[in-house]
Amino acid sequence: MAASSQSLASSAFFSTAPARKFSGSDRFPLAKSFLCRKLPGFAVTAVSAPRCCSNYASSDDQSNSGKKLLDSIFVACTSVALSFSLFLADVDPASAFVVTSPRKLQTDELATVRLFQENTPSVVYITNLASRQDMFTLDVFEVPQGSGSGFVWDKNGHIVTNYHVIRGASDLRVTLADQTTYDAKVVGFDQDKDVAVLRIDAQKEKLRPIPIGVSADLLVGQKVFAIGNPFGLDHTLTTGVISGLRREINSAATGRPIQDVIQTDAAINPGNSGGPLLDSSGNLIGINTAIYSPSGASSGVGFSIPVDTVSGIVDQLVQFGKVTRPILGIKFAPDQSVEQLGVTGVLVLDAPPNGPAGKAGLLPTKRDSYGRLILGDIITSINGKKVSNGTDLYRILDQCKVGDKVIVEVLRGDQKEKIPVILEPKPEES
Repeated sequence: MAASSQSLASSAFFSTAPARKFSGSDRFPLAKSFLCRKLPGFAVTAVSAPRCCSNYASSDDQSNSGKKLLDSIFVACTSVALSFSLFLADVDPASAFVVTSPRKLQTDELATVRLFQENTPSVVYITNLASRQDMFTLDVFEVPQGSGSGFVWDKNGHIVTNYHVIRGASDLRVTLADQTTYDAKVVGFDQDKDVAVLRIDAQKEKLRPIPIGVSADLLVGQKVFAIGNPFGLDHTLTTGVISGLRREINSAATGRPIQDVIQTDAAINPGNSGGPLLDSSGNLIGINTAIYSPSGASSGVGFSIPVDTVSGIVDQLVQFGKVTRPILGIKFAPDQSVEQLGVTGVLVLDAPPNGPAGKAGLLPTKRDSYGRLILGDIITSINGKKVSNGTDLYRILDQCKVGDKVIVEVLRGDQKEKIPVILEPKPEES
């Protein structure tokens, strides 16, 4: 009995219940108790720790129980290590089961995002390079003297932009949306309408022509989108509405008026010139060309050349390399000078004899043998349409074609005369 008491004292966790055999899954009861402990993400089952080894067991039974105990401890340690590895892992156990919901956008926001993503590949960045010579080494090098925007017109590599973007360039470079850069050649330009066409040798799969729309049915208040490269920041989107229609601005190159211009409050800044103005369907309705601003930055009044005007010009430039526009072949006095005379119309200062007006017999302004000024003919109408100033004259001529015969009504002295004139192209375009 003394030995039995000593055995019980030395083994505090041993049970006094009779020993029982374990089979199957119960061979490692201690490991099972560890594995079934409540862990995050695992089911919980109530398994009580079995009582093992009696003080009445034989020495052989005690030896076998010791081996089983060591095996159970080994399995338990392995299970604990595995459990700790789950807790110490960097990956959140719940992250595999959580699906992050996309950012919620309004319907109009989704439409704007889609429009920008679909049309950005059609917009290009144009760099205007000028040749400079070092005054000491006499080396010639190129420096950027300006930049602007443009857009892909067709799969043949034609790029449309403003003429003032490329004016004075010795070389031009076009950068596509994927940041690939190409040397560009000038196909042709129209200074009077501030339109130019370039061409690059790029693979057709890299070129995405912009969808062409119609500008004849535009309405004030209609939503518009401008994409360009203001201040060198590529592919910038601004939004606004059509603020006015049928505006008139003067060409930056020749001063000739451009009619039916679109006015918008979409922010147009330096660098936006030549970029597309789009409607809510993503179709081209104009080319951003000018702003009205005392500071040079956007003031909410921008102007775009309508696409109906641009399409006819681009077709001629691509096909012939030039625009054939009719002229009367005269030089006329500033509008202020005619107003001081108290008459309304266009005063003819010069009519070269080899020009259309000279051939028809219009009289220029000249001086007599005494040095006195003799006024020439004053044009008051063409084809019955009143001509009050030079802008009216250009507007009427824009509606005519080379070879058309027009009736020019003039005030000669105190009498009015009607003179037929056959319109001809500019001498440099013939």
